[in-house]
Amino acid sequence: MSIFYTIILLIVSNVFMTFAWYGHLKFNSMSWFHSLPLIGVILISWAIAFFEYCFQVPANRIGYIGNGGPMTLIQLKVIQEVVSLSVFTLFTLLVFRTEQFKWNHILAFIFLIMAVYLVFKK
Repeated sequence: MSIFYTIILLIVSNVFMTFAWYGHLKFNSMSWFHSLPLIGVILISWAIAFFEYCFQVPANRIGYIGNGGPMTLIQLKVIQEVVSLSVFTLFTLLVFRTEQFKWNHILAFIFLIMAVYLVFKK
């Protein structure tokens, strides 16, 4: 069950991370946001990233085998990367409508799924 909690926490964490890292690119179209100096944008991103850490750290602690979880560090990292890229792709397609999902992106996701399979293979 801890693998389920770990993945849910990673998903929530990566939603915050994606907004912190890339949300400002979309929010730049808002007049009040566009006029912010770079330090203001950085501070807003840091504030959002705080919540990312509030979910990322528990996900790693729950999921890590050294704390009684089911995954090694390598397995945790591969799962985190797959979650991160999945959340980022959904965010990009929904928020930035100018981006396109192409055949090579689908192939890359197939390779990611294969990576997860391989990293969990005994």
